[in-house]
Amino acid sequence: MSSQVSYVAHSALNVSALKASCANCSMHQLCLPMGLDDNDISRLDQIIGRRRRVARDESLYRMGDSFQNLYAIRFGHFKTSHMNPSGEQQITGFQMAGELLGMDAISGDHHHCDAIALEDSEVCEIPFARLEELFGHIPTLLRHFHRMMSQEITREQSVMLLLGNMRAEQRFAVFLVNLSSRYAARGYSSTNFQLRMSREDIGNYLGLTIESISRLLSRFKKQGWLKVDKREVELIAPAKLKALAAGTEHYEPI
Repeated sequence: MSSQVSYVAHSALNVSALKASCANCSMHQLCLPMGLDDNDISRLDQIIGRRRRVARDESLYRMGDSFQNLYAIRFGHFKTSHMNPSGEQQITGFQMAGELLGMDAISGDHHHCDAIALEDSEVCEIPFARLEELFGHIPTLLRHFHRMMSQEITREQSVMLLLGNMRAEQRFAVFLVNLSSRYAARGYSSTNFQLRMSREDIGNYLGLTIESISRLLSRFKKQGWLKVDKREVELIAPAKLKALAAGTEHYEPI
């Protein structure tokens, strides 16, 4: 009997130690609105489900899966994709720590895309039904959630612009500048980072071939704008890349 009590007590301690705490999470300033008091954060903590590990190349959810949870990425990187009308996979985005996955399914009962881990990652499960209940008690949280949905819409519009009107070199510059700003927002270097996605995935996302991505990397290196060592990237001339992304820099391949 004593061994059973000891086991239960030990399990409870493990659960307590592993429980996700929004207040102490290093990504909380990105996931949560500023200004929540301790009581509100505690209420949010109480609806957070389990932490879930997702191994590299494993799916967090698949297109057609029923919608139950949103997922806050604690660490790691993901890609989302769906099947286009021609039956081919189209990557729609790359997500990193501090971002939410699963908002594609809010308008219905099922997910409209796949979410695949690009490396060993971890997410916090957030039951959406309970989150909706909390919105009624914490208006600040609802406003923040609306902002996040607006950002997601803007991101999708940006992808459409990428695929529609920009030249290949401008698309790639936008991609690098976007990664730079997102890493900076997380306290990481804005000029030195690793490409967690493959060149094939980057090409798929930008509507370019893998050969085009390799050529653009080589050209940007020759221009003296960046250094590349396998997946490690260093932006040498971020101002030039930002200008190219904005369409104000004249680009002449050398």
